[in-house]
This record gives sequence, C-alpha cells and structure tokens, in this order.
Amino acid sequence: MSHEDNSDFFKGRGAQVNTHNKFLKSKYVLDHIEGLDEPLLENSATQLFEETPKKIVSESNSPDLSHMYSINPYQGCEHGCIYCYARNSHEYYGFSAGLDFERKIIVKRNAPELLEQYFNKKNYQPVSILLSGNTDCYQPIERRLKITRGLLQVFLQYKNPVSIITKNNVILRDMDIITELAKLKLIHVNVSITSLNEQLRQKLEPRTVTASGRLGVIQKLSEKGVPVRVMAAPIIPGLNSNEIPDIIKASADSGALSAGFTIVRLNGSIAEIFTDWIHKAFPDRAEKVLNMIRACHDGKLNDSDFGRRMSGDGQVAQSIHQLFKMACNRFLAGREMPLHDYSLFVPKGGKQTSMF
Repeated sequence: MSHEDNSDFFKGRGAQVNTHNKFLKSKYVLDHIEGLDEPLLENSATQLFEETPKKIVSESNSPDLSHMYSINPYQGCEHGCIYCYARNSHEYYGFSAGLDFERKIIVKRNAPELLEQYFNKKNYQPVSILLSGNTDCYQPIERRLKITRGLLQVFLQYKNPVSIITKNNVILRDMDIITELAKLKLIHVNVSITSLNEQLRQKLEPRTVTASGRLGVIQKLSEKGVPVRVMAAPIIPGLNSNEIPDIIKASADSGALSAGFTIVRLNGSIAEIFTDWIHKAFPDRAEKVLNMIRACHDGKLNDSDFGRRMSGDGQVAQSIHQLFKMACNRFLAGREMPLHDYSLFVPKGGKQTSMF
C-alpha cells in the first residue's frame, strides 16, 4: 500500500511522529481515554518562537568540518525533509526532532546586528561564513522575516565572503545583493537537489521547491555570474542513488560549476523517524533501503564516526562514490568554483557608526 492510501500518513509533513526528547524527564501521553471528550491532538499549524542569542557565528571543529564557520538564522525548518540531520538540534530547545522540528520554528531576528558585532571584533580576520550549516536560511518564513537578506546586506557592506546552501527559490528575491557579492568574488551558492523524480521529492521533502524549480534557480543565478555548486545530497541507496548522473547533468546544463554529495546518515532520533516514514511511504522496499544504509555505516543506522558518517564506507558506498566521480568527469569537466577574495574586507563596514 502506498502512502496515498494510508490514512495514518500526515500529508504535507515529512516526519510522521514526534519522537521522545531524551533531554526531557516527562512527556504528554494519552492515558484514560474514556475520561476525555476528544483525543489529545497537537496543533498542526506552524508556530514561531523568538530567540535573542548573544552570538550568531558558530565554528565547527569536527574533523569532518574543520574550521567551518556558519550562521543559522532559523532553527527548525518547515521544509520537512525526512532525513535532515539538523532535526536532533531541536531537542536542545525542549522540542521533538519529529513533527516539532517542522512546525515549531525558532527565529533569531537580531542575527544581522550580531554579525556586524562579530566583524567588528578586535583582530578579526575575514573567513568565509556559511548560511546555513544547520537549517535552510531561505525556508518559507524568510519570505516575510527577511533575516537572511539582512545578513547578506552586512556581508556586502563589510565585503566578507559568504557561502549559501539552500533548496528554496526564495533566494532569487535577493538577486540584487547576491550579484553585487558575485562581482567581488565574495559568494558561492550551493543548491541541493535530492531527486528529479517529483513523486519521490514530495515524499522526501514535502514543503520544498520542485527539482525543476531548483534547476531554474541554478540557471538564473548562473546567468547573472553567480557561481553555483549542486549538492546531490543526501544520497539514499535504493531510493535516489541511481539518479546521481541525471542530477549532475541537469545541473551542469543549467550552469552549475561544481558538484558535491553526502550519503545519508540517520543519527540520533532520525533513525526512528526515518524508519517509521519509509515503512509508511515505501513499505515494499523499506527493509532493503534500511539494509543498504546500514551497509554504508558499519551495519548501523546511527553512525557518528568521523570520516565515515557523511561519506559512508563499504561496497555500496564505494559504488556511489564511483558513480558520482564518473558523472562529474563527464558533465563538469573543466569547470570549477572561483576562489573567494579575502582582501576586500572593510573594517567597521566603512562607517564609524553601526548601521543598526
């Protein structure tokens, strides 16, 4: 039975359950149902929660992502991608990594001001900063809140390099700032494409832009001289691994200069969320896919070993690496992303007083 016939399936959401938060000692449960007039239902509407952090730039010292600097204007993401490794971070806020991650979004409106403070630190040396390392900086709420746009204005004012990773066409709204950054060799854009199969995309990433829409983003940015890399990520063996050459070819035809990929890793609560989802969405091949994922991660779904957790290991992973390499050699030969220019940084943004 496909999920279209499954009355238990939450349409428009990725996760189908709220997993228990390991940081909480208690949780709501439905006991003594005969004493209630109605079931214990959760509000399915998206809610926003305000946070006013003291700092906004994070530095990762993990061996996989050494000295990666990133900004996350949002925590949680309405896109609802079932495989998202960022789901686990929602537990630190007291929420579930499941449905809560998709409908309880934490916003940091003071992010642009904090970024300016970061650039004005004594002895600051310019580094490339990623938007975002965790959740999509162009998720739907950005259309209204414009926090990412405010951050890009600060990057341009201080002439500090920035990289963006997104799967949403909201990025095109900020073409004016992005093209100015591109002229100065201050920006890279990474567009994620997980599948060209629209039926699979709707199940994996229910609230994201279609693959053709993302190819349109690559084309429009490339035509304006913005360097774009396609991220075929994550690769899920048995679901989208056969699409690697098609994704890279379509992206190259749209103007992409480079490509990257990761193999799915079901860390923390995501193993439970993904397992529940795939049995509902693809019951006929659920166990086969789960076994192939385990084959890439030393027999485990939850892989936290550095080096292997993002690239996989073993025969299944090796075949994926070979397929990716062959596709890049065929469709992206002679292309490369331009280097960032770190020499243009302007202390204090060229002003004596804060722009805020």
